[in-house]
Amino acid sequence: MNIDSIQNGYVIDHISAGRGMRLYELLGLDSADCSVAIIKNVTSRKLGKKDIIKIDADIPLNLEIIGYVDPGITVNIIKDGKLIEKRGIEMPETLTNVIKCKNPRCITTTEQEIKHIFKLTDREKRVYRCIYCETKASR
Repeated sequence: MNIDSIQNGYVIDHISAGRGMRLYELLGLDSADCSVAIIKNVTSRKLGKKDIIKIDADIPLNLEIIGYVDPGITVNIIKDGKLIEKRGIEMPETLTNVIKCKNPRCITTTEQEIKHIFKLTDREKRVYRCIYCETKASR
């Protein structure tokens, strides 16, 4: 397998094995007009197996989404072919318009202009709940 090095962009590393595609979808990378490589089930000393996403463009990344999908991910920022910054990602306290409430009786299903906001209620179990109806977000 041969994947070119990145000149300007990101390497999203330490993604738990199997979560790379979910992250790819939520970040909207399928519509990105740049090279994106998803590497699945790479051997890792730290995790056993992991996924990696390489993005060869300086596009905006939603760190809320990354923290929601898998806290503990590392985002490496590449400029001119060199690593300039390495960021650890934590779980965000709130998620805005990242996921939608599944409760059919929630106000967000009838009022289209209302933002879908979820609040972190249990960090250990990674539980987010809708701020309007308290419904638990499905993963």
